[in-house]
Amino acid sequence: MHKPVLQPPDTASDAHNGIAQSLLLGRQTLKKVPEITAYFWIIKLLTTALGESTSDYLVHQLDPILAVALGGIGLVVALILQFAVRRYIAGVYWFTAIMVAIFGTMAADVLHVGLGIPYLVSTMFFAAALAVIFILWYVSEKTLSIHSIFTRRRELFYWATIIATFALGTAAGDMTASTLGLGYFSSGILFVIIIAIPVLGYFLFHLNEILAFWFAYIVTRPLGASFADWAGKSHSEGGIGIGDGQISLLLALVIIGFVAYLTITHRDSKNG
Repeated sequence: MHKPVLQPPDTASDAHNGIAQSLLLGRQTLKKVPEITAYFWIIKLLTTALGESTSDYLVHQLDPILAVALGGIGLVVALILQFAVRRYIAGVYWFTAIMVAIFGTMAADVLHVGLGIPYLVSTMFFAAALAVIFILWYVSEKTLSIHSIFTRRRELFYWATIIATFALGTAAGDMTASTLGLGYFSSGILFVIIIAIPVLGYFLFHLNEILAFWFAYIVTRPLGASFADWAGKSHSEGGIGIGDGQISLLLALVIIGFVAYLTITHRDSKNG
């Protein structure tokens, strides 16, 4: 009777698998963006609304030049913090997103209010800028997936894209509300319909995940901003008159609540 021959362990294969697992774990640890969950989209919409109402409040309460300068300083501080940390931290990430929302709104408004550029032109300009960033990102990294944000260069592309999407969304939202004469509430409804396109496309028709994500991400900006303007602006401006300051405070408190919850539970990370 023949004894079974014991095979020596495949040490090379085991070592290769161990290295691969270590690299994967390292990439997950170094990942600088949250997982795309329902919490992500809720907070994203809230930050877009907060950016709109806070920007409008500051510009009317302070000298516009000072307001824009403060917004720019806040954005720089937030980006420094975000790039300084080595992994995704909910508080740091969403603080950066809020400052992008505020400054992105101001940047779009400066072109129209400060320089007199029509919303249609600024919308086309920011759309072209976003397209250029996407092209450079893809040529450099061969992917536009946010699941791959674990290098400094990809993070730079990511935040450049985020800033461009906020500026584009601001200009597009103002264009539908003002230039096209839809008003804030009707604009909000329009963007609810538009955002349904990537959502239904992804879940029902297998639309490319990356395309669906960025499509929806861009639309969240005018969607949230339209309803923030509708709630905050006076009746004469087409709103219900709650006030930009009050809306900003309410939104900030809600966002803080969500971010605190995610910080404790880690529901927006691989380890949650």
